[in-house]
Formats: sequence, C-alpha cells, structure tokens
Amino acid sequence: MMSKVITVATGSKEAVHDITGECLRFLRDIGASDGLLNLFVPHATAGIALIELGSGSDQDLLSALGELLPADDRWEHAHGSRGHGRSHVMPAFIAPYATIPVIDGKPALGTWQSVAVVDLNVDNVVRKVRLSFISGS
Repeated sequence: MMSKVITVATGSKEAVHDITGECLRFLRDIGASDGLLNLFVPHATAGIALIELGSGSDQDLLSALGELLPADDRWEHAHGSRGHGRSHVMPAFIAPYATIPVIDGKPALGTWQSVAVVDLNVDNVVRKVRLSFISGS
C-alpha cells in the first residue's frame, strides 16, 4: 500500500473543499494502475463526500447540513464556537472516509463527481487527509 498525507486549508467558514486534483496527482505520482484509492480524514469533525461541485451543489450541501444540524446551543458537546457540537455529529452523516475504484491510474468517478472534504468546524482551519492506494495486482 502506498500512502500520503495532504494538508487542506478549509478556512474559518463552513467549507466543501475540492481535493479531486490532489487525488489525481497522488495517483499519477505513484504510478498507480488498477486498485483502490482510500481517503481518510483523521478528524472528529470533518468528512469526505463524492459530490458534484461548482454547480451550486456544494452550497446546497452546506444548507442541508445547516437545516439538519443547526449551529445553535442545543448540543451537549458545547465547547468552541456556537453550535460546535454539530461538527462532531456530522461525520455520522458524511463519513470521514471514502473508497474509490481506480482503473488505469484514474479514479473511476462519475462524469460530475468530485472528491471533497466537508468541514463545518470553523475553529480548525487546516485539515489532514490520508490518501492510500491499494494495488489490485
């Protein structure tokens, strides 16, 4: 297995950050052929989503999460910024991992799919993502 950790600056606002390019670079740099690309965010308050980006879907996702997990004072986990507890619940809905088939060195994503880090935690502005490739041969 080959693995690399990338750093993603998600900023101090809720974010859906596209990392598709980093995934492509990783696969190219290691000379990947067929196998599996696994992504993992080692944080309790971030997730990985496969979603269409740039068409408004990223903002739609943040809006849906805002309705489902409001940034208010209802959360038992209540340190940090207002509504911080929701960030700890979010990974139950948007998992901190994803696995994507790789064929001929390219992720087998659908036409409009991108790989994104989803981060509602405005208190942490930088995230790490582990990219791991498991060869099929």
